Amino acid sequence: MEFSNKKRIIVQILSLAGFVLTIKLAMIYYVANYEKYALASFCSINDFIDCDGAARTSVSQFWGIPLAYWGMFFYITVFFLTIVDKLKNIKFLKFLEVFKNPAAYITVLGTFAFICSMILAGISVYGIKKLCILCLVTYFVDFAIALTPPAGFKDYLYSFKTTFLDFISGAKKYPKTLISLVIAASLFLTYSAVTDNFVPHIKKNKEIKKYFKMKQNPYRQDGNTLGVENADVVIDLYSDFVCPLCYVHNIMLHKAVSEYKNIKIIHHNLPFDKECNKLIPVDMHKGACIMARAALAAKKQGNYWGMSTLLYNNHPKNFDEIIKLSDELGFDRDKFVKDTFSKEISAELNKELEESYILNLDSTPTMYVNGDKKVGIMSYEELKRLLEEHGAKRK
Repeated sequence: MEFSNKKRIIVQILSLAGFVLTIKLAMIYYVANYEKYALASFCSINDFIDCDGAARTSVSQFWGIPLAYWGMFFYITVFFLTIVDKLKNIKFLKFLEVFKNPAAYITVLGTFAFICSMILAGISVYGIKKLCILCLVTYFVDFAIALTPPAGFKDYLYSFKTTFLDFISGAKKYPKTLISLVIAASLFLTYSAVTDNFVPHIKKNKEIKKYFKMKQNPYRQDGNTLGVENADVVIDLYSDFVCPLCYVHNIMLHKAVSEYKNIKIIHHNLPFDKECNKLIPVDMHKGACIMARAALAAKKQGNYWGMSTLLYNNHPKNFDEIIKLSDELGFDRDKFVKDTFSKEISAELNKELEESYILNLDSTPTMYVNGDKKVGIMSYEELKRLLEEHGAKRK
């Protein structure tokens, strides 16, 4: 199949345009996933046309590698094929002589890329329901690359046949090289898929989901003190018993206490419930206030953390269900009920809320590790690194 200079230049322009687009997509991917306070990108217009939202989903990567990087590799490969005829004239690049019909290979690669693009478009529209405009532009670029080299349908069929035959011929001529490349690529892709080291936000989400699936806290510790009294590392935790992320965070902190010998967790109630929190104008975490009171009342019977864990685990819908939890812990029921609604407990809860107002806290979980503020959930590996940076020692 003839590859005229005109078509060669068109493909080069298309591949360079695609490469620039994927660089921009890689930048959007990075900002969306790793820059917490970054502004929305220009192509995030609404809930559907949302490049940032698409970049944050798990489908923005394949085999542990961001799709933008796959796109870069594709466009570099296409551009390489447009100049391979010149490169193989260089003495030490003589092995490139196996690329006998670059126009055919570009057609096949472009077709394959376009098919993948259509699959991704379907996932975007019907799966995650978020459309990336820049991605859509690259889909048209892929289509144009596939259509540029062939002059007609016969050339199109010829491209697939020729590509297959040339691959067999090249494999026979350089079998060791092919085997080495296949092994290297397989090892690399296996590493990226298994470790998720190139997509740390996906890795983090997978680990957090593992804790979400836990129906109970397997690391639960009872009593009023979580950790050791005279700890080198003190974590002040501001949390809400209705908050789902706080449930996961609670499990991780209990696990940390089981693994480190010099840490202590101090829990501060920050219920996002308008019943007791004056900064909450609407129903958000309904029932969080009574749960906070119940936890404080449990402290009077020596098991604040046992009650806390049961509240996180069960999300009681009313006070009768909370009483059943207190029975499970062996509390004096009458005392527990009296304490929960006492002025003393109300004053203690109000004091904790006032502290959160002064600190200007507006989300849970929020924690201070030896005064170092951290907002939101993190993976357990991140939590361990943070604790160790502040001097936590393993048991």
